Amino acid sequence: MPSWTNTTPRDDPLSRGVLRPAATQQVAGLRRDVAVHPVLAPFVERWWSVRWDRTGQPPFRSEVLSHPSVNLSVEEGTHPRFGFELPAVLVHGVVTRRFTVDLVGAGRVTAAKFRPGGWAAFTGRPPAVGTVTPLGHELPVDAVRLVTDLLAQADDADRVAVLEAALLPVVPEPPAEFVELSALLAEMVADRSVVRVDQVAGRAGVGVRSLQRRFARWVGVQPKAVLARYRLQDAAAAIDAGADDLAGLAASLGWFDQSHFSRDFRAVVGVPPSAYLARARADPGTGRVRPARPRTSGR
Repeated sequence: MPSWTNTTPRDDPLSRGVLRPAATQQVAGLRRDVAVHPVLAPFVERWWSVRWDRTGQPPFRSEVLSHPSVNLSVEEGTHPRFGFELPAVLVHGVVTRRFTVDLVGAGRVTAAKFRPGGWAAFTGRPPAVGTVTPLGHELPVDAVRLVTDLLAQADDADRVAVLEAALLPVVPEPPAEFVELSALLAEMVADRSVVRVDQVAGRAGVGVRSLQRRFARWVGVQPKAVLARYRLQDAAAAIDAGADDLAGLAASLGWFDQSHFSRDFRAVVGVPPSAYLARARADPGTGRVRPARPRTSGR
């Protein structure tokens, strides 16, 4: 399984969006390294899988600053999850705050993370937001057979292959507007100097209201929320990587002042940046606090 120890959270695709990645890795192994089939790639950004065994141990709270995406997961475990008996095929709608789940007993998940807007484009249905539901009529896929075939495989990559095989026969032609929106979203990710909705609208060559309607139709959340989510992911990743100058971090990511940064961070992450920084310095699983890194001039 790929190691998280040789790269920083900012650069490591394995930990992108994961809060407290070092502590999480001690409990649950996360894989995001299986390639997506080219036919599915316009819609599916990545496969991911996770497994844990907390039998006889306290629950572990896993927290993620999720991308504005829908996830399709096949889940098994010793305890119900999200109110559903397992195993089950679940559709996780776009999460508008942080995604939180308590890992109890033993469990395993294999999932497809759709691109922002990819679920609506793939299914022809409105994007799911803030919900977790069993797979129903959104896809012409036999959920019972999918669970049976996938759970028969032991290896993560083999399980992904089963999920991929279920989706490939029902791939639609990517809608033109969705393709344009995907390119725009890629620009938003690549160029973090874009921090305002009017900048995004200018790049798309449309008005702000037209842009908002497109995001509502495909992604399910507004462009302002998407921009904020990417910046907050950067902020959490930087803190996890060792950044401790919060005022400088806020300025570098486009916030006008530290108070606005703290407010936005707390609204999504659940704690202010200062508390997250203190928690990030604690040795995973011990609560011991690591000494702060020396500040360098100019920070």
